[in-house]
Amino acid sequence: MNLKKMFDLNGRIALVTGSSRGIGQAIAMTLADAGAQIIIHASRNDSHMEKTVAAIRNNGGQARTIAADLASPEEVKKLIDAVGELDILVLNASAQSYQSLEDFTPEEFHRQYEVNLRSSFELVQAFVPGMKNRRWGRILAIGSVNQHKPSARLPIYSTTKAALNNLMNNCARQYASFGITVNNLAPGVIMTDRNVDVLNDEAYRNKVLAMIPAGRFGKAEECASLALLLCSDAGSYITGVDISVAGGMQL
Repeated sequence: MNLKKMFDLNGRIALVTGSSRGIGQAIAMTLADAGAQIIIHASRNDSHMEKTVAAIRNNGGQARTIAADLASPEEVKKLIDAVGELDILVLNASAQSYQSLEDFTPEEFHRQYEVNLRSSFELVQAFVPGMKNRRWGRILAIGSVNQHKPSARLPIYSTTKAALNNLMNNCARQYASFGITVNNLAPGVIMTDRNVDVLNDEAYRNKVLAMIPAGRFGKAEECASLALLLCSDAGSYITGVDISVAGGMQL
């Protein structure tokens, strides 16, 4: 067994949506370390994108950037056209807001639905044909522990993540015979920019910690290591799975 070869992604092209920071950034940098050419995506061009690309290139990797607002069907189409051929699709970008159900506006509902579900569907639909032709492909959705245990303050986010996992199961069944694996990685509470503000509240922080059997919050790199397995030949016989990286919080 040649472990280096099993995890080797040289010659593969990977798009990681929402990869200028947080979990997406960690996954992008890990796939780059394994040899993949990385497309860094964010909703708009900013310094975070450029710093991520610079870090990958400084480490000997290959990366480029594409900015697109996934809430806009027109910009999703531009993203698809700009990417071209693709071997690995990591659906990491998402929109969320902490609020009760009765506080949601129609606009916020549609924003989360568009970013979290519709754009993911359109990206899969666009890139699957090429993967089928090459008889190799990896699709990995980044879900959430909320798809199993919905937070009262994330009602629409939780719903879209559960729907996304259902879509991945459907795709896994359809495309397995073409050498395409389709899986879902469901993070728990990971210490990223997104979670810093809400966890600054000590009372809320302690309440959340009490829900995690491991007794700590996770790191983005702990999601990235699993992503590498599922996006490489090492994971070629793993499809249709939903794996929580949550310290047991999903239980």
